Amino acid sequence: MSTEPESPSTYLLILSEREAVAWVLAHERMAFPATRRAEVDRLAVGDRLILLTTRGCWHNPTRDRTRLIGLAEVTTPVRAFEDPVTIAGRDFNRGCDLKLERVTSYRTGVEVAPLVPELEVFPDTRPGAWAVRIRRPLVQLGAADTDLLTSLVEEAAGDPAELIPAYLEKVREAAASRTGVSA
Repeated sequence: MSTEPESPSTYLLILSEREAVAWVLAHERMAFPATRRAEVDRLAVGDRLILLTTRGCWHNPTRDRTRLIGLAEVTTPVRAFEDPVTIAGRDFNRGCDLKLERVTSYRTGVEVAPLVPELEVFPDTRPGAWAVRIRRPLVQLGAADTDLLTSLVEEAAGDPAELIPAYLEKVREAAASRTGVSA
C-alpha cells in the first residue's frame, strides 16, 4: 500500500494586533502562545497561509475592517522557541518560519465581510456571526475558499520587500504615539 504525501493545507492566519503584524512581517515567522491548539499542531512545512487582520488589529474597530493582507508558505515545522518571544505584552513560546510571497499596502487588503456569503468556512452568514470563527490563530480552508481568496489577495498585493517597510514604520509610529515616546 503506497502512501501519497498529503497535499499542503491552506489556513487563514489570524492577526489581531498591529505589533504582531509588524513582527510577523519583519521576521518572516509566526509565533503561537503556549495554549495547545490542534490546528497549530497540524501545521506542516509547505502549508499555505492567507494573512488576515481583524477589525481590532489597528486599534480602531469602528473604522477598520477585517482584511486579507498577504500570502505566505510555512517553511519549518512548528517548534518550541529557546526563549519565548513577547509581542504586545503577550508571551509566545513556539512558532515556525514563513516565506512571505505577497503583501498588500499598509492597512489595505481584501475586505472579508462582503465575501462571507461565498465562503464555505463561514457557514453562519448572519451579520457578525462569522467573526466568531476567527478568534483562533489558524482557520483551515477548503479548496474553493483557498482558490477564491488566494486569487483575490494576489490581485491586491505586491512585493513584500517593497511594502513591508511601510508597515514597520507606521506600526512603530503608532506604538510610539500611544506611549508618548518620540518616534
